[in-house]
Amino acid sequence: MKVANEDGIDPAKHEAVWLMIEWPEGESNPTKFTLTSLRRRMSKKQIVRTVKERWRTEYAYEELKGELGLDHFEGRSFSGWHHHISVVLSCYAFVVAERSQHFPPSARRQEDYDALDCAA
Repeated sequence: MKVANEDGIDPAKHEAVWLMIEWPEGESNPTKFTLTSLRRRMSKKQIVRTVKERWRTEYAYEELKGELGLDHFEGRSFSGWHHHISVVLSCYAFVVAERSQHFPPSARRQEDYDALDCAA
């Protein structure tokens, strides 16, 4: 699939992309759309896993900024920045460990919709 661009470059020279559509069971229409340029030899399951991992990474980054002050460093030295990042990531590891203790992953309902199984 080629995406239309208005950048003056011949559309045939643009990189091909995949259109991934998420359509949960019970929904009348698709709920999410994603364009990705991942390799063709990846399986559908690998593509879905990679896209979902990106969402998890972005969510963790937002949480680090919003809750733990990742974006509050105003120093100028690398050692100060390194210390700040180390402290924030240590705090995040603690928060994740506490969450997993109080809300273990095995507590999820087994009948939940699993996009990875549907993609395979």
